[in-house]
Amino acid sequence: MSLTFMSNYRVVGMGSKLIGCGSATPALCVSNDDLSKLVETSDEWIAARTGIRNRRVLSGDETLGGLSVQAAQRALDMAQVRAEDVDLVLVCTSTPDDLFGGAGRVLAELGCTNAFGFDITAACSGFIVGLITATRFIKGGGIQNVLVVGADALSHYVDWTDRGTCILFGDAAGAVLVQACNADEDGLLGFSVQSDGNGQKHLHCSSSNTEDVLSKTNGAPTFPPKKGTFSCIEMNGKEVFRFAVRCVPQSIERALEEAGLPASSIDWLLLHQANQRIIDAAANRLAIPSDKVISNLANYGNTSAASIPLALDEAVRGGKVKTGDIIAASGFGAGLTWGSAIVKWG
Repeated sequence: MSLTFMSNYRVVGMGSKLIGCGSATPALCVSNDDLSKLVETSDEWIAARTGIRNRRVLSGDETLGGLSVQAAQRALDMAQVRAEDVDLVLVCTSTPDDLFGGAGRVLAELGCTNAFGFDITAACSGFIVGLITATRFIKGGGIQNVLVVGADALSHYVDWTDRGTCILFGDAAGAVLVQACNADEDGLLGFSVQSDGNGQKHLHCSSSNTEDVLSKTNGAPTFPPKKGTFSCIEMNGKEVFRFAVRCVPQSIERALEEAGLPASSIDWLLLHQANQRIIDAAANRLAIPSDKVISNLANYGNTSAASIPLALDEAVRGGKVKTGDIIAASGFGAGLTWGSAIVKWG
C-alpha cells in the first residue's frame, strides 16, 4: 500500500527558513583499498558501480551522539542562535546510541534548556521527514527555532564480509537550524513524502534474539525473554535501484508542483547520497545538468539520514550554495520511504 502526503502549508501565514547548517564525521577513513583486504573487491570495481572511494567509520571513543552534538553546534554557530533559544530538537536516525533515542544527549550537551526533543526514524528519508516536521511545528505557532539533526552509524550493522553491502555505508551527522519567519520570506516551498510497506523486504535490518542464560537454568522455556538485538543490513540492490530511479524524479516533480515552480528554477539537485548511478539517473530524468548536482558520495559513502545535511553543509561552506538558491532535495530508502523538499537557502 502506498501513502502519499503533500503539504498545503503555503496557505498559512507563517513561514520557515533554513539559516544555518553543520556537519561532523568520524576520524577514521576506510578506503576501497582497505576493503579489498576484507572481501574480494577493488577500488576500480567499487567506484565504477557506486561512485564511492572512501567512507568514514566510528572508532575508539567516538559515538554517533558526539557527532550529532558537533554538527548541531556548528549549525547554531552559523545561524547565530543560542542553544537556550532553541525550542525543538529533532534527531533523525535509525541507529541511536541509546535504545530510547539520541535527542536527549543533544539537548543536554548543547544546553538547550528550553527545548523539547525527540527522535524520528525514517531511514535514509529521515532528514526530509525531519524538515517537514519542523515546519509543521512552526506553522502551529509558538515555535521559533528548530534544530533538525540527521545522523546514522550504519557501520554498526554492516556485515563486513558481504561485498554487496560493506562497500556502501559510512557514518556521519549533519544538522540545520530552521527558523520561523514571515510568509513572504518562506524558504521551504513544497514537499512530497511517500511510503510503500510492500517494499520493506528489499532493504531491512531485522531483529534477532539471543537466549538469556537464565532461561537455560532456572527459568521457564519462554521466560525470561530472549535478549533483543539486530542482524546485519540486507539489501536487494537491483530492486532498490529500480525503486529510486523511478520514484525520486516523480517525488521531486510533485514537490515542485506544490511549490508552484518549474524544474528550470532548480539551482541545485541534492539527493540522498546512496549511489552515483542513482543520482545521475535521477538528474537525467529531470533534465538537470551535472554542474547543478551536489555530490560528495565519493568521500563519505551512504551515510543514511546524515547524507543530505552533510552534503548541504559542505556546499554552503564551500561557497557553492548561496543565499536565495533553490535546492531540490530528496531522500529515499528503507521502509520503503521517499520524500522531497524544495528549499530556498537562507
